[in-house]
Amino acid sequence: MSESGGPPSRKSDAPGQDGDTGKSPRGPGGGILMGRFFGVPIYVAPSWFLVAALITWVFGDQLDTVLPGLGGVRYLVSLFFAVAFYGSVLIHELAHTVAALRFKLPVRRIQLQFFGGVSEIEKESETPGREFVLAFVGPLLSLVLAGIFFGGMQLVDSGTVPGVLLAGLMVSNLIVAIFNFLPGLPLDGGRMLRAVVWKISGKPMTGTVAAAWVGRGLALAVLVGLPMLSYARSGEDGSSGFDSLTDALLAAILAAIIWTGAGNSLRMARLRERLPDLRARTLTRRAVPVASDTPLSEALRRANEAGARALVVVDGRGDPTALVRESAIVTIPEHRRPWVAVSGLAQDLTPGMRVSAELAGEALLDTLRATPSTEYLVVEPSGEIFGVLATADVEKAFLAAMSRVPA
Repeated sequence: MSESGGPPSRKSDAPGQDGDTGKSPRGPGGGILMGRFFGVPIYVAPSWFLVAALITWVFGDQLDTVLPGLGGVRYLVSLFFAVAFYGSVLIHELAHTVAALRFKLPVRRIQLQFFGGVSEIEKESETPGREFVLAFVGPLLSLVLAGIFFGGMQLVDSGTVPGVLLAGLMVSNLIVAIFNFLPGLPLDGGRMLRAVVWKISGKPMTGTVAAAWVGRGLALAVLVGLPMLSYARSGEDGSSGFDSLTDALLAAILAAIIWTGAGNSLRMARLRERLPDLRARTLTRRAVPVASDTPLSEALRRANEAGARALVVVDGRGDPTALVRESAIVTIPEHRRPWVAVSGLAQDLTPGMRVSAELAGEALLDTLRATPSTEYLVVEPSGEIFGVLATADVEKAFLAAMSRVPA
């Protein structure tokens, strides 16, 4: 599954679950770093070890029925199966990553976690065609892997360890592919449906709404349908009630994942519609230029007279060289301010700290993310100083926009 991003992205493969939830503010962590693929870090979340242990236990018990002569070695074989299965999930995610990089969409990371994997794609596809391809390649690779394992089954005896492992991997990859092809967010099939509706309607939001509600329908179908199938099967083959209870619990977990993912996709899409309201020009604080040796008290007096809330240090030619940090100002007691020069409270400007007053929405957020800072110098297209943009003001406006998005 793949996931694409919104302010300060994501997807998962529950037996193949995918998600386009928009960008989400995630840290650089995410578990144990296993390596990098084309510069994209690959993490294994702690929850993966719980699922791997569960797969090892369940598959080991099944092996005792199919290959009773293995004894305790069956758990080593089942552990190998768990690792190989998640290797297949990783290949599924790498397919999304390669497609995203091919379309010049940055990928923050790949994470293997509870019930599958996630490719965190930081930007939206620009066209419905690219969105469709980006979603389609994941389950397609899972189908290819299922075919490869099926071909391997023809070369070995089905009653051997290799035969059982190949059969298990073939079936598991087939399940991943089929599950991801279901047409509802946050699954890959939901992103494909979104792309189709987007193409027909010309509106990505319309596609997201349609795919999200189909995803919620799928969640209800899984919640009710899987336990009913399990109950009917237990009546036919004499399976235990414990098996039916386990299937019901699994159905509830899957339904919750799908319902939550669909809701998050819809919420992030609605938020993305509001992002254009985040404009550097409207969020920027008015600033006054001051020389580096200006006493802080004098600089604040000039700012108060001008109705400004920020100070920009300029050189003799009037060119900006640094920004006086608001956090540093509040640490200076009033009685000391006449003796403290603004240069001692300023942060030198770097190229990334100069932003255009025309920036808005995701472009603004991407620019600020690229060079983390507490303040930025906002300039007109002509290069003239417009003011200072505080990160705190952007975060406040972003949170306000989120609060207005219906759940």
